Amino acid sequence: MDSTAALRTYADNKKKPMLSQYIPVIVGVLWAALLAAVLIGVSLLFGPSRPTPEKGSTYECGIDPMIGDARARFSIKFYVVAVLFLLFDVEVVFMYPWAVLLRKLGLLGLIEMMTFLLVLVVAFVYVWKKGALNWE
Repeated sequence: MDSTAALRTYADNKKKPMLSQYIPVIVGVLWAALLAAVLIGVSLLFGPSRPTPEKGSTYECGIDPMIGDARARFSIKFYVVAVLFLLFDVEVVFMYPWAVLLRKLGLLGLIEMMTFLLVLVVAFVYVWKKGALNWE
């Protein structure tokens, strides 16, 4: 393909309205939505529906539920520990790219990571001293 043909193809594409380029995507999304609606509708119409209390109960790996209702309230302590776990877990993820690029980063990269770890340790000690990790 020579350069004039490429320019002609580019010019032809520029003449088309921009929205016309999205027509295949819109048709695909509409087709998927229609197919999903039809399949769900057929399932609701022809599928067996015999609800029982046992089927409607909470399922926990084949054993009876330990707490009872799935909407039971948990102590706020549970959420605090969960958020702290996520916080410290995500911070550890930042160490992997640093470890891969350690030689390229040099001394400055090492100092930055030690500063980061110092802040992380100070935060961990603060949380520990506040008693946020104790299960009372």
